Amino acid sequence: MHSEALQDQKEDKCDQKEDKCDQKEDKCDPLPPASKGWSLCHVTGDLFSSPADEALAHCISEDCRMGAGIATIFKKKFAGVAELKAQQKTPGDCAVLRRGERWVYYLITKKKASQKPTYDSLRQSLEAMKRHCLENSVTRLSMPRIGCGLDRLKWENVSLMIEDVFGDTDICITVYTL
Repeated sequence: MHSEALQDQKEDKCDQKEDKCDQKEDKCDPLPPASKGWSLCHVTGDLFSSPADEALAHCISEDCRMGAGIATIFKKKFAGVAELKAQQKTPGDCAVLRRGERWVYYLITKKKASQKPTYDSLRQSLEAMKRHCLENSVTRLSMPRIGCGLDRLKWENVSLMIEDVFGDTDICITVYTL
């Protein structure tokens, strides 16, 4: 009986966040008590089916190769490799493209495509992205399980990091998985 009450409570929180995020979630993590109204929601589906005005984020290397994984789709869909390279971002930074109403964030988490990121470089990139989001009134952000595909970071750690970085904002983050 206790577990049913917890599930109902979690579903209620998901419903509340659904209104905030303005989209349907498969699963939402409860809001931390000290949060301003941020949310982290999980959806099964295509990241690129998110609303056209919603910001997108993913991880890349400083060399902007984007030759594998979801990065190849970002490269094909949004182009701008020269524009990204011109920003001269290094690991721990965040490069940004503007495509129509959408911001596209490129979290620079490693120097070369053949390397693996660290949790520290990912955190620094997330902090840089957060600053840009706040400066540009971004309130909705969608991403894959960043750093956890080919880069092999653990989602349990990354999701806690996202909560720690964005927990004091009003940004609704939706994580897409296929």
